[in-house]
Amino acid sequence: MAVTQLPPMALSAVSDDGGATQGILRRQALRESAARTYARALPIVPVRARGMTVEGADGRRYLDCLSGAGALALGHNHPVVLEAIRAVLDSEAPLQVLDLATPVKDAFTDELFATLPPGLAARARVQFCGPAGTDAVEAALKLVRIATGRDGLLAFSGAYHGMTAGALAASGGATAAGVTRLPFPYDYRCPFGGGGERGAELSARWAETLLDDPKGGVPDPAGMILEPVQGEGGVIPAPDGWLRRMREITAARSIPLIADEVQTGVGRTGAFWAVDHSGVVPDVMVLSKAIGGGLPLAVVVYREELDIWPPGAHAGTFRGNQLAMAAGTATLAYVRENHLSQRAAVVGRRMLERLRRFAAGRPQIGEVRGRGLMIGLELVAPETGPIAEAGAIAEAGAMAEAGQAGVAARVEPAARVGPVADAAWEGVPGGAAPYRASQSEAALGEVTPCEGAWLTGAEGEGARGALGGGARQTPGGGASYAGVACTAAPPAAPALAAAVQQECLRRGLIVELGGRHNAVIRLLPPLTITDEQTEAVLDRLADALDAAIRTSGTRSGELPPAAAPLAPPSAGNRR
Repeated sequence: MAVTQLPPMALSAVSDDGGATQGILRRQALRESAARTYARALPIVPVRARGMTVEGADGRRYLDCLSGAGALALGHNHPVVLEAIRAVLDSEAPLQVLDLATPVKDAFTDELFATLPPGLAARARVQFCGPAGTDAVEAALKLVRIATGRDGLLAFSGAYHGMTAGALAASGGATAAGVTRLPFPYDYRCPFGGGGERGAELSARWAETLLDDPKGGVPDPAGMILEPVQGEGGVIPAPDGWLRRMREITAARSIPLIADEVQTGVGRTGAFWAVDHSGVVPDVMVLSKAIGGGLPLAVVVYREELDIWPPGAHAGTFRGNQLAMAAGTATLAYVRENHLSQRAAVVGRRMLERLRRFAAGRPQIGEVRGRGLMIGLELVAPETGPIAEAGAIAEAGAMAEAGQAGVAARVEPAARVGPVADAAWEGVPGGAAPYRASQSEAALGEVTPCEGAWLTGAEGEGARGALGGGARQTPGGGASYAGVACTAAPPAAPALAAAVQQECLRRGLIVELGGRHNAVIRLLPPLTITDEQTEAVLDRLADALDAAIRTSGTRSGELPPAAAPLAPPSAGNRR
């Protein structure tokens, strides 16, 4: 497939030397709020776009892996979206109707319900909200509080649900009263020091124990809100088994489960909705971004049993956006009919595999992870050393020795090192094997695929001494204990991530940053990305990573002497 081409520009406002661009950027800096974000890291002035290609006022072209923060499932100005919008405009239909019924709205609702998990679609209600995901989150929280008569909320560390008061309170880093924060499974920086299935099980057990503890201090929860893949939190997929446990825990306690699919929905993760991977049917789904075909639209879909709020309990002037509903209907139908979620799974798996191979010789890339076309690379500063976490190898019989030597460690899955060549693990998020053995099994050497990660302490020799006779030294100053591969993740490297983003931009690639420390390179290409564009994205990203590493000024900035290119060059204009 050829990369989407844009014909030559003919805009009188464009200057060959970029003067128009700089003038626009200067006026933006003078007149717009200090709260602007993307414009600071991406100093470009888009004037035209088609598919994945964006053209700036200076004539430069870029491959867009931001996609409007995931809102453009079909890329920019897809023909089916433009046709749907023109049909509404040409019909002279009203463009804004509050919550009145219209044929456009009816068609959108039909198409939306056709894509929902069957267990929810059969008995669902939909609330059209103000045209932003954060307003839909507010509506969902209001809905469950009215329905349950309770006020508390269960949310997760690292979450992002929006910028309005209620949505922000449920996001990671907030300190709102009434919100109980639970640990989200995060293999690379597992809060329990384990990662994999063990870490996910401890996360679920923590939630269950806290809810059942009469002295736990948890306000009676009106609902639990979670993201099937944490996006802004660093592209962290929730394990399917863990999601099913959250469904069991909430259902057993009559706590409505809210799935925030604002960014993960409409095929992004390799299934139409990210909850489809696990088979979980939530009580409430919060939907926005791609459901509007690139135009503002947000809805809450929920079980009819929750529909007891009174008229006007939630409203919004622009909840009747007819152009967005038409564009959304066209987008939902196109993704469904052309099986783009399945293609996202295939292309995403290929990208993950090649990025992991590329990362294997570069310690600055701590982990490559994702699901479908929602991909993240967490960048780290390996030369600064790990953060010591002693308790993680207690059951492996080494806690005492580790404590004596002042060295701490944790059991870590090998998913962060590279893909596991085992078809049995194909369904696991990221395509790599999770940690399956208990710590005691690991101490006996009964470890399922978990090679390749090291026990790293303040000093290599200290780690070896702490682990006693059962330890063996590994390359890079690490060790393993009785067959257990252990490590502590190095600190995040936000400055390196920012440098990579700028190197990408110089090479004509737009990427986003995210994660707890803004050290995760995020890729959100449109579902229509071609094979040639996929190669171009990987090549440009690889070049940008190597350039940023070389100029980072760190002693680990050297590249592998025989580092192979990420992807072979292919013919054609990749712009």
